[in-house]
Amino acid sequence: SRSKTVESLGYLDELEKLYDDPIAHFQKRVEELKIEKNAMQAPINFTFYPSDRLCTDDTSLRKNFGYAALSKIYHELEIDKFLINRQRHSKEKFDANTIMKMLVYSRLLSPASKQSSFDNREQFFEKTDYSLDDVYRCLSFFAKHKENLQVWMNDKIKENYHRDTSLIYYDVTNYYFETDNQNDFLRKGVSKEHRPNPIVQMGLFMDNNGIPITYELFAGNTNDCLTYRPNFGRIKKEFDLGRVISVADKGMTTGDNIWYTINTPTKDGYVFSMSVRGADKEMKKYVLDEEGYTWLGTEYKRKSRKYPRTIQVTSQTGRKLKKTVHEKQVVFWSEKYAKRAKADRAAALAKAADLAKNPGSYTRATSYGAAKYVKKIDYDKDTGEILTASSILEIDEAKLREEEALDGYYVLLTSEMDESDDKIIDMYRGLWKIEESFKVTKSELEARPVYVWTREHIEAHFLTCFVALTIARILETKLEQKYSIGKLLESLSKASCTLIQQNYYLFDYYDNVQKDIGKVLDIDFSKRIRTLGEIKKVLAATKK
Repeated sequence: SRSKTVESLGYLDELEKLYDDPIAHFQKRVEELKIEKNAMQAPINFTFYPSDRLCTDDTSLRKNFGYAALSKIYHELEIDKFLINRQRHSKEKFDANTIMKMLVYSRLLSPASKQSSFDNREQFFEKTDYSLDDVYRCLSFFAKHKENLQVWMNDKIKENYHRDTSLIYYDVTNYYFETDNQNDFLRKGVSKEHRPNPIVQMGLFMDNNGIPITYELFAGNTNDCLTYRPNFGRIKKEFDLGRVISVADKGMTTGDNIWYTINTPTKDGYVFSMSVRGADKEMKKYVLDEEGYTWLGTEYKRKSRKYPRTIQVTSQTGRKLKKTVHEKQVVFWSEKYAKRAKADRAAALAKAADLAKNPGSYTRATSYGAAKYVKKIDYDKDTGEILTASSILEIDEAKLREEEALDGYYVLLTSEMDESDDKIIDMYRGLWKIEESFKVTKSELEARPVYVWTREHIEAHFLTCFVALTIARILETKLEQKYSIGKLLESLSKASCTLIQQNYYLFDYYDNVQKDIGKVLDIDFSKRIRTLGEIKKVLAATKK
């Protein structure tokens, strides 16, 4: 015979302090467990009639169960504890934690407007005793605590997931609004998606594992480079990350940003790219000089030098001061990047050729990207119309040859003088992670277009998007990047069930993604039939 331990009870002398007759008590418990076991093994019978009908607008029959995985991470971050503590001494009657969960889970699994998310709140096994007005009032509460929540989440990520901030990545994107009206915050600017709508700018910092650290919103007409210092300053003041190396693209490469980074108390470092085409003659000459390059095969080469560079720094009074930074400059050339640059330019050249032949069909705005390849072009200052006749316009061959010569070259500037060229290049290449994060917020999370208008509600909207993105990234990391975020969320959104009868739910979808998520998070997605009690037990376990 074999024995199996079902539950360890402890020592008899300790149990005698809790029960008059502990042996009799637990003998009764054994009989109850036997009955439960037999009930679990017995077949379940349902009765249906041809006359059975569905009720219109009954949203309670179909439920999502996949959010159990998201709930697990939400509660590991203890976002519930943060919101409950912040609301403890307030007068608001809504439950901020319940509403945050609804907005975050909806954003991840079925992104929609606040009203649509509210209308579909029955899809989760959570409390739904709140109104749409409560949701909008709660947005102001979220906006009030947005910065503290980001700090709280950072602390929990460091504690639970060993956040790696040896490198931090920074980039900026913008999100458009479904309106033409502007205010101090919603402004028309350089849209990443080339839309005419008002936008807001978002600057995002991300750690070396691709998990977001913090973000900040700026007016839509804010220059990208001006967003870096406020965000970096807040990271250094509030997030306790120690010395970091900040990695960013050429949009952040200004004297002010570099000087600010290296003059913090921890003397932080940077790896910034520089526009080769916008560089001075000396730098272009160094880039194009074949001396010093080391070739890796026939498609890639690189070289570097340690070089004192003069930068301009803005003083507190607004004066421009000249400062010298000692940095390492790494140059590399890639045949793949050269071919991509040539392909990207082909469309602009075709447009430039048409512009030269038919200038009357273009304005300053519509000729953008092509006008730089056309000589002697002149615009009307008021209307933007092209004034030059087609008989005078011609392609600027010298400009074209200069650009072709620089195709495929990149320059990286860094404070890390002793790091190898390859390590610096690898650091910079990690920027793709943050670019992918922006893509996730705009595609899978559908963070835009934005349908809220007040500053507080806008801040709260992007806070819920930030929380959702962080949870998705952590889930992706737990599965060791085996699946993309899109694949993970698609699978979890399909992990749904339907109420049959007598509190029994039938599950109708299971795949390898759910199987792997279940292994990592200890959640069984494979069971075909569950009672409401069983479902709530699983969900309760994710909240511990």
